[in-house]
Amino acid sequence: MTFWLFGLSGAGKSTLADALACALRADGRAVLALDGDRLREGLCSGLGFSDADRAENLRRAAEVARLATESGLTVIAAFITPRETNRAAIAGVVGEDRVRFVLVTAPLEICRARDVKGLYARQAAGHVPQFTGISSAFEPPAHPHLALDTSAEPPAASAARLLSFARAELR
Repeated sequence: MTFWLFGLSGAGKSTLADALACALRADGRAVLALDGDRLREGLCSGLGFSDADRAENLRRAAEVARLATESGLTVIAAFITPRETNRAAIAGVVGEDRVRFVLVTAPLEICRARDVKGLYARQAAGHVPQFTGISSAFEPPAHPHLALDTSAEPPAASAARLLSFARAELR
């Protein structure tokens, strides 16, 4: 199974993905964690942030997730994944029956305030022209398998709800 966490930068995707990976490993599961930032350091290092490059970045990540799930791993992916077409393409690659989409959300002001990577500051300074949620669209999903509003509860509560969901899906 692949759990694909998506949402704006600063919403809490990586934090929740890390917590889920740790908990599932403690349960004895073999887990592969895929993070957008980490993949852009290697496998996707030549890609920019145009719509076409974002789609290719996500396609590559989906292919890795497919290979891993076919090998028996549980995959936890954390990517912005801004468009419904991206999510449909991911489901097509991984398999609709093997992927669960988890929307991780917080208001833009909270994401900006968190800005742990300095991306919002770089965008404000004009260094990131296509920034999801500001100058590039983020399309809310019609029906995510799970939605977590990280501004409405502490991180531990969101992580617990995600873990409960994942364990139920993995049975």
